[in-house]
Amino acid sequence: MAEQTASKDRQVSVSRVIAARPEAIFGVLRDPAMHSAMDGSGTVRGNRKTDAAKLELGSRFRMDMKIGIPYRITSKVVEYDENRLIAWAHLGRHRWRYRLEPVEGGTEVTETFDWSTSISPRYIELMRYPEKHPESMERTLERLDEIVTSGSA
Repeated sequence: MAEQTASKDRQVSVSRVIAARPEAIFGVLRDPAMHSAMDGSGTVRGNRKTDAAKLELGSRFRMDMKIGIPYRITSKVVEYDENRLIAWAHLGRHRWRYRLEPVEGGTEVTETFDWSTSISPRYIELMRYPEKHPESMERTLERLDEIVTSGSA
């Protein structure tokens, strides 16, 4: 079950405990080929050929996306701590962050949409993304759980 939190510092988060070790979960998060499989929003359609098979700090990767119309986007890993934290941002500079914390029974995974670094935070708020994203984030963590615990990663 996921838990939602919102903050005044332009971040919204969803957490879920997954019955797996952080290394297994991080392996999925740092593999751009797995992003469309775990995406709960339906916007990530697939990854484009990238030099980085496994993401690390500074890695750039391209994804096929669709929100209404198809498009491609390049993201860069801007935060990284092996098996604990990974975050990426694209040209809008808002971030998608995943924090992993070992807990009894597995790993608490917290996904955060952080628009505090955005070049256009007001636009994000006008589009109501902070209110819309948590539902998709819950589905993402559910799908991540299924991928990791079913062994299909």
